[in-house]
Amino acid sequence: MSSVVALMDDLFFQMKLAETAKQLGVEVKVATNGDALMGLMTGAPKLVIVDLNARGQPLQAIERVRQNNKDVRVVAFLSHVQTQLAAQAQAVGCTEVLPRSSFTQNLAAILSASKD
Repeated sequence: MSSVVALMDDLFFQMKLAETAKQLGVEVKVATNGDALMGLMTGAPKLVIVDLNARGQPLQAIERVRQNNKDVRVVAFLSHVQTQLAAQAQAVGCTEVLPRSSFTQNLAAILSASKD
């Protein structure tokens, strides 16, 4: 049972997420598409992280997460210039949408908040 699940296909960010989570003692599982993400949702995670630039239809994945779990915290990240995409993500149910740089800087705090 993971406390954190993520949708991202960027290997650099997958490694950064895995390393930070390991240092904090947080279990993270990563999916590269929406179907795989839904498969990871069975353990009732406390946090869902979504790369809005992933190729696996991230907005649709967020909608599906929200249909099945209205209370889970969903944190998404994207390029700071993608303001329209950020608005779309909030419209489909993201709790927070952060620029990639802010997400990276605050990753440890974001993950720590999901610990038991």
